[in-house]
Amino acid sequence: MPYPEEFEGFMVNELGNFKGFKKQTFKPKTFGDNDIDIKIECCGVCGSDVHTASGGWGDAPTPLCVGHEVVGKAVKVGSQVKDVKVGDRVGVGAQVWSCLKCPQCKNDNENYCPHKVDTYGCPYPKQACPNETLSQGGFSSHIRCHEYFVFPIPDAIPSHLAAPMMCAGLTVYEPLVRNGVGPGKQVAIVGMGGLGHFAVMFANALGAEVTVISHSPSKKEDALKLGAKHFVSSGEKDWAKPLAFKFDFVLSTADVLSADTLQEYLSTLNIDKKFHSVGLPDHPIEKITPQQLTSNAVSIGASHIGNRPECLAMLKLAAEKKLFPWVETISISEKGCTEAMERLNKNDIKYRFTLVDFDKVFGA
Repeated sequence: MPYPEEFEGFMVNELGNFKGFKKQTFKPKTFGDNDIDIKIECCGVCGSDVHTASGGWGDAPTPLCVGHEVVGKAVKVGSQVKDVKVGDRVGVGAQVWSCLKCPQCKNDNENYCPHKVDTYGCPYPKQACPNETLSQGGFSSHIRCHEYFVFPIPDAIPSHLAAPMMCAGLTVYEPLVRNGVGPGKQVAIVGMGGLGHFAVMFANALGAEVTVISHSPSKKEDALKLGAKHFVSSGEKDWAKPLAFKFDFVLSTADVLSADTLQEYLSTLNIDKKFHSVGLPDHPIEKITPQQLTSNAVSIGASHIGNRPECLAMLKLAAEKKLFPWVETISISEKGCTEAMERLNKNDIKYRFTLVDFDKVFGA
């Protein structure tokens, strides 16, 4: 049964099996007055997809369609939708619903709503869908979500470059702006991968002086091209000592972090500044003590994507300054999904994948 009763997607039926993508149908949530159906043009491949499908972040429901960096055209809009019309090119990130009534939602923190629904692998509450349908992601023909989590894509940004901004871009943009990154600030970006290369571009565009800290010396040239002023190889002995008390903000995009390396990063912060992680490792950081924070009164934080105003501001900034990610495209298919996930799992990419050619497998 085709759209609109059912959507099609490339789904995993067993966690940990990247070769197990199969094209299957699934039922979307009940269509609501504030919902929008989007026919997907392309979808970015995110580290979250790998961590989820591999089981690295724990159990997840199957069959599961991952993907939360979606760009496509609106093909159906609910009667109460105000800002999107059929035919508009729009994007969807890692969240598709929140209650919009709690204190968090009313304070532009809907990304921290205790009732939020992630783009895939989350059951909708009864108030949003009587059947409590499981959300499914963007490796699919269509996606259905609340208008508040649907964003117009500026004409200046090509679809395959806009897609990775919907999660990766917003994930780093939110902590940068919320922590006052701008002119006169010294900012360090830890890691130069999919998240990190966005962070370098955005921190530089916001006016900060950017230092990249990476264990891969081969990425120095890329870091400088993206806007970093300095590059530090964390594989060298005592690399952190010359940087003591230097930074106003350290943003870690690394998905591997130990207590020893964390202590080195903390030592580079000025008094009362923050180490903030948007990289979410599979394993916990063990043996962290408050004493480690006392020598420079630092704090440790983390965050989850961003809110609607931040997403709109990020897209505007990217369009105006032509801040485009480095993207490799792969045609969506069972083989293509497997290739993208396996290569991303091996960090064999500079620096994001976008799955394309959706019309060829799902129809025009």
